[in-house]
Order: sequence, then C-alpha cells, then structure tokens
Amino acid sequence: MSGRGKFITFEGGEGSGKSTHAAALAEALKARGLDVVLTREPGGSPGAEIIRHIILSGIAKPLGTETETILFAAARDDHVKATILPALQAGRWVVCDRFVDSTRVYQGTLGKVDMKLIRALERVTVGEAMPDLTILLDVPANIGLARAKTRRGSGVADRFEAESVEFHEELRQAFLNIAAREPKRFAVIDGRAPRDVVSERIWQAVQERLLDVPQPAEAVTP
Repeated sequence: MSGRGKFITFEGGEGSGKSTHAAALAEALKARGLDVVLTREPGGSPGAEIIRHIILSGIAKPLGTETETILFAAARDDHVKATILPALQAGRWVVCDRFVDSTRVYQGTLGKVDMKLIRALERVTVGEAMPDLTILLDVPANIGLARAKTRRGSGVADRFEAESVEFHEELRQAFLNIAAREPKRFAVIDGRAPRDVVSERIWQAVQERLLDVPQPAEAVTP
C-alpha cells in the first residue's frame, strides 16, 4: 500500500501566475513518474464548481462576507472529500490553485470575518488535508492587476479582480504576513521574474522540501 501523497498549494494575488505555474509544476512532477492531480479553488469537484460560479459572479456579495465565507467552506468541504483526500490517501500528489490561505486573506483580513469562524470552518472542512507546501507567488498589486486585465481581454472582471489596487496591495501584504508566521510551510517566490526563472525556483523549493534531493554544498575555498 502506498503512503500518503504530498499536497502543494499555490497562493498569491490576481495575475501572480498561480494557474500557469501550478499546471507547469504538475507536468514536472508527472515527468518524474509521479501520479498528480491538478485542481483549483473555489472548484475542483462537481459541487464546488457550482458554488464557484455563484461566488465569482458576485451574486453572493450583497449577502455579506460571512455568507461568502460559508459558501467557500461548503465548496472546500466537497472539494476535500471528493477530490483531495481520496487522491492523497491513494498516494497521489495534489497541486491546487488556491486553498485555505486565500480564505484567510480575502475573507478574514480584508473581509473582516472573525478568524475564529474561519478557523472553525477549516477544522471541519480541511481536517488533516493541510498543505505540505504552499508556494506564494509575490507580485506588486499594480503589476498583477495589469496582467489580469491583459489575460481577461474584453471579458468582464470577476468579483475580486474588480476591487481597487489598494485592496489588492493589502491582500498582498496579508499573504506575506501569513507566510512569515508559517515559514516551514511557505516558500515565497518573486513572481516578477521571467516565467522560466520562477518555474526553476518553484522546482527548487519542491525538491528541497518534499523530494529529499540533496542540494550541492557551497564550494569551500582552501
């Protein structure tokens, strides 16, 4: 029977490259012969994808941030039970675009939802399925929003992309604060670097933290 798989999440603001780099990492892990599930939040399971549409359309915004938080929790509960835990228990690796830290930042820090509620919902929905490694792609808000606008083209901004640059800079700082409090779980990577450089830094973090690949010793000058 195979051991538990590894769980890697990607976090960061809009336009930080989470989706692109999550997919690239999943492919790199598959190239090593690992069985990988690539998923996302909100979403990642049939029930959660329905709730994703409700949240990102903005329909729930008038109901308040606490209601939004509970919707995210409902989506996460379905996602963890239907997708994440079964994969981990089967020895597969899971790479997820956003997870609990996005709720802590968007709804907790910025939405002013009581962290006691958020933590209680985490205990119920996540349980033992906390990430082994969280990659935080750090990008200044003005750069990230410009990227998101380019990616969106003529499409309409979603519920969160439509917020102000000040909102997104606060969001960035909130992610960095969480990473500073949990350095063993987080790897913070500058998302402004060229894509191949960012990918290499992500891969290095995965090797060091999860693949037990020894890093070359620094040269010692006699």
